Amino acid sequence: MATIKLTAEIFKKDVFDYTQEKEWKFKGDKPAIIDFYADWCGPCKMIAPILEELSEERKEVIIYKVDTEVEAELASVFQIRSIPSMLFIPVEGQPMMQAGALPKATLEKIIDEELVAKTEK
Repeated sequence: MATIKLTAEIFKKDVFDYTQEKEWKFKGDKPAIIDFYADWCGPCKMIAPILEELSEERKEVIIYKVDTEVEAELASVFQIRSIPSMLFIPVEGQPMMQAGALPKATLEKIIDEELVAKTEK
């Protein structure tokens, strides 16, 4: 499964409808990572293949991508100030935002400790 491009409409349907809900309530049944990126961003291009690899290797997590140039509304809702920025979403609990290009080992550790482990409890 490759990474999934997110539009505001798909986000509201599959992740969280910020136009209807005040409190965070994740709609998914698997933990997710959302990569906020832009095509012109060098570090974004560096981590793109890593995220593609993880989407193939780690079926227990869904990896989404949001082009901040196209989806300005989503970038605004999440107050994206620098890219890449990643939103880590456990099935239960609050999401966590992390700015910067993270190495694969760090991403795997976050998946294991913050996303998958919290789903299994």
